[in-house]
Amino acid sequence: MPYEFVLTETRGAIGTVKINRPQVRNALNAKTIAELVDALEGFDREAGIRCMILTGDDRAFAAGADIAQMADAGAIDVLDDDRFANWARFRAIKKPVIAAVAGYALGGGCELALMCDLVIAADDAQFGQPEVKIGIIPGAGGTQRWIRSAGKVRAMEAVLTGEPIRAVEAERIGLINRVVPAGAQLDEAMRVATMIAQRPPLAVRLGKEAVNQALETSLSAGLEYERKLFYLLFASEDKREGMRAFLEKRPGKFTGR
Repeated sequence: MPYEFVLTETRGAIGTVKINRPQVRNALNAKTIAELVDALEGFDREAGIRCMILTGDDRAFAAGADIAQMADAGAIDVLDDDRFANWARFRAIKKPVIAAVAGYALGGGCELALMCDLVIAADDAQFGQPEVKIGIIPGAGGTQRWIRSAGKVRAMEAVLTGEPIRAVEAERIGLINRVVPAGAQLDEAMRVATMIAQRPPLAVRLGKEAVNQALETSLSAGLEYERKLFYLLFASEDKREGMRAFLEKRPGKFTGR
């Protein structure tokens, strides 16, 4: 379906969602977030899609929230608006989502990138949480996801100073996966997405689920959860096909069953 602020494209088993508000550096107003989540959910439901890419343009992945939409809002306004409901929908997406980032990924844009399962960035990309400079703090996971990826001291610095870091530094501290030359981020994301799309879909889905569960639970509970998913995959046709293909030294043909 057509959207006002996002563009979608399908290439083989890869679905791409592009934030398209270049006049405001892809700032995330409520409608943009709703549209991009709706588009990703659509790909998530589509049997032929096995991996997704979320991107912006060469100037900005997303330069933050749309401040004009929030400037006059009060506490009850933002409570009633429930602007984070769509972020919760994003978290429920089952298939892998890769962020291809160039330029600014700040505030809500940084939080959006970090919600993705993998982050591939151009060497000109910047990541940061500048909310403190306008009298608020991150509200869509910035205080939580930085610390889980980069540790407390880097999370605290990002949140309290509001200063961004370059892509090379973000990679060094474990905030993102890799850095590529400017202009190559989408091609690299497509390469990785294609690789994932060739894997057995059920194993990919449950692998994502198990890794995410590790952020929510103790080691012993996480190991038990992982083991149950491991056992479950032995009931799949893809497990039988994958092991037969390995023994027969041929590529597997996976159906997601």
